[in-house]
Amino acid sequence: MSQHPTAQVPDQLFADPAAEARWRARFAAPRVSRPGWAEDAPQRSLYISNLGGVWEVYTWDRETDAHRQVTDRKNGTTHATLTPDGEHIWWFADTDGDEFGHWVSEPYAGGADPVPALPGTPDAYPAGLALGSKVVVLGTATDDGTTIWIARDGAPSEIVYQSEHDGGVGSLAKDETFLVISHSEHGDSRHPALRVLRADDGSAVAEKWDGKGKGLDALAFSPVPGDQRVLILHERRGKEELLLWDVAADTEVELTVDLPGEIVGDWYPDGSALLISHTHQARNTLHRYDLATGELSTVDTARGVVSSAEVRPDGTVEYSWSYSGQPPAVRAIGPDGVDRVLLEPQGERAPESVPLEDAFVTGPGGPVHALVTRPAGEGPFPTVFELHGGPHSADEDRFSAYRAAWVDAGFAVVHVNYRGSTGYGSVWRDAIEGRPGLIELEDVAAVHAWAVGSGLADPAKCVVAGGSWGGFLTLLAVGTQPELWAAGVASVPVADYVAAYEDEMEPLRAYDRALFGGSPEELPERYEASSPITYVDKVTTPVLVLAGENDPRCPIRQIENYLDRLAERGAAYEVYRYNAGHGSLVVAETMRQTAAEIDFARRILATG
Repeated sequence: MSQHPTAQVPDQLFADPAAEARWRARFAAPRVSRPGWAEDAPQRSLYISNLGGVWEVYTWDRETDAHRQVTDRKNGTTHATLTPDGEHIWWFADTDGDEFGHWVSEPYAGGADPVPALPGTPDAYPAGLALGSKVVVLGTATDDGTTIWIARDGAPSEIVYQSEHDGGVGSLAKDETFLVISHSEHGDSRHPALRVLRADDGSAVAEKWDGKGKGLDALAFSPVPGDQRVLILHERRGKEELLLWDVAADTEVELTVDLPGEIVGDWYPDGSALLISHTHQARNTLHRYDLATGELSTVDTARGVVSSAEVRPDGTVEYSWSYSGQPPAVRAIGPDGVDRVLLEPQGERAPESVPLEDAFVTGPGGPVHALVTRPAGEGPFPTVFELHGGPHSADEDRFSAYRAAWVDAGFAVVHVNYRGSTGYGSVWRDAIEGRPGLIELEDVAAVHAWAVGSGLADPAKCVVAGGSWGGFLTLLAVGTQPELWAAGVASVPVADYVAAYEDEMEPLRAYDRALFGGSPEELPERYEASSPITYVDKVTTPVLVLAGENDPRCPIRQIENYLDRLAERGAAYEVYRYNAGHGSLVVAETMRQTAAEIDFARRILATG
């Protein structure tokens, strides 16, 4: 292994003290997630916050307005839930961000150390969890595949499902009679099927699979005891829509919701209606859908992104809201229709930022939606093309301290919702199958040409950047499109696809097999064509690579393979390594990485 040049982390990014304080305040400002609550004790809530500088779990007693920090771990905690009675908190304990571990339980009121929540289940990657009053269902994933465990009335857990294929826990019926699980026994984890099991003995009751290329997702059973309908997300007509599946009768009703984009939903507490979250062109709207009449009404929220929403027992809609120009907030719309801030931590709010604008660019596979923001002054500007991870995700019109720091540094920022992104229909999402990475970069090149041609981007000062899948695209871009890029910034990337496949968690191997059409042994030419290390000798663009030592998704060995090849060539590159997993939950660490990225780009552009 070569000794790699370490990236610089400047003490400050800006000479102007006000500018320096502003970018740091956007990251350090206290934030909270939308609080969930105990099903049968809704006054007891749980949320995640960065209040102490690390994202950790907190309780909120709504009756007394008392808050308590539950977890305190070096690399943070984000997976937690409450038992239905609100007496206990379950949270997932991994090691330094490696995502491999087990669930622990502790009293809601504190006063006792956490203990293994379901003794007898091994350490693994989480594959879903459903907590009932008497039944607990837990999914685990290892190199051997998926296992689903069930514990009844406090008895020892037992296995009710085991498969070499990827799967997980879906939803538990309110009366705890039935359980829906997802599986990919047909060989395609990206388009799962569903199976209903009896909770008392684990026997199979019903199956649902829509066939090749059409996935199903079990969102939630009806909240009414005895109502065996489960809300399902399907894609039978080329986009995500909803249906109700009565698992006892094995009948279904497709719901017709007249909205142009894709939708997901959740139940109103009495089971009479659904709360619909509608995604269209990188923004969300909320709606109430009456199941008896089919009437659709709007729940008024401001323009932007609603990342999560839920209805309280009294009909209040609580939601997390974000918009590119303003810091995020957790809000509530009561039965009186008044929209108010629900939960706001103590401390200064983050400074505002620059709103995003839409651009629709003609691409080889159809119109590509890009989101653009620019600094003050006249262009063309140095421009960073920030490519999202996933790939099944999308950039949205949400606040980003990271994006704002680039704008403050004088860069225009362009987000590209390339083919493979969600929110634009199944055909757009699945277009990358067989040629992942290469297809996305065709869309990125089209947006690059538009940005240069429109006068936004300086063609000699274009930076390609991204994390996770976006990091993979970045390394692939500097190898296959070196003429377009002055610098590349790849965070936690796939760099050597075959080595990544060998070392990554099994659910991701299953995902890769579905994406490529098989394993590297079966389709070596496809993996070679899409692997950044294939093109490493063509890289002439200076590159910064950021890597987590404990990353199970984009493991460190395959990144080292790529860096060693750069070193052998004497290429211009730098490395930033940190002791965590696939990203960091530590605010100061995130700021250090952002400073390293912007400083690297500035230095490279300054020297040409």
